[in-house]
Amino acid sequence: MTQIAIIRHGTTSWNKAGKLQGHSDIPLDEEGIQQAMKLGIWLNSEPWDLLYSSHLLRAKQTAAVIAQEIGISSVIEDQRIGEAGGGLIEGTTEEERIAQWGENWKLLDLGMENNASVVGRGLSFMQDILAEHAGKKVLLVTHGSFIRQLLDTLFPDNSPTPAMKNTSITRLQFSNENWRCELFNCVSHLE
Repeated sequence: MTQIAIIRHGTTSWNKAGKLQGHSDIPLDEEGIQQAMKLGIWLNSEPWDLLYSSHLLRAKQTAAVIAQEIGISSVIEDQRIGEAGGGLIEGTTEEERIAQWGENWKLLDLGMENNASVVGRGLSFMQDILAEHAGKKVLLVTHGSFIRQLLDTLFPDNSPTPAMKNTSITRLQFSNENWRCELFNCVSHLE
């Protein structure tokens, strides 16, 4: 059985301002660093084999803090688990998007990465993890929209997946050619 724990990065100033981040390389804020430390301490109660991170700064910083807390010496970066690209809407709030492009802004071509692209790279990554690290316990530090789109595909009966909390952990198990979710969007380490 392969176990994969998917983690959303810690908070950033743009999260708090309601700005869409996408591929914008925004750092963690102080609270985000503290969240990552608490999660790392919480994860230290069990052994982990590998730690992967998105290539974006907020995920890399979260992964680095976790790695230090759990004693993993290297974090493996993979662009396939990066956030969905937001195109022209990156750095804007919902209110700003409506003011600039109208209520139906989601229907416009504003350069946003489509779901098929996000899901395609996510599934490619997961297939490689299963092929290369079968039977291992793997941590992934990634992004909210990416996680939701991946889970909607792996667990279509539970779609749509709700918003993911910062430093939430979702634990998946893969055995007998089936995925099972044993923990979803958990932030008990912050309580």
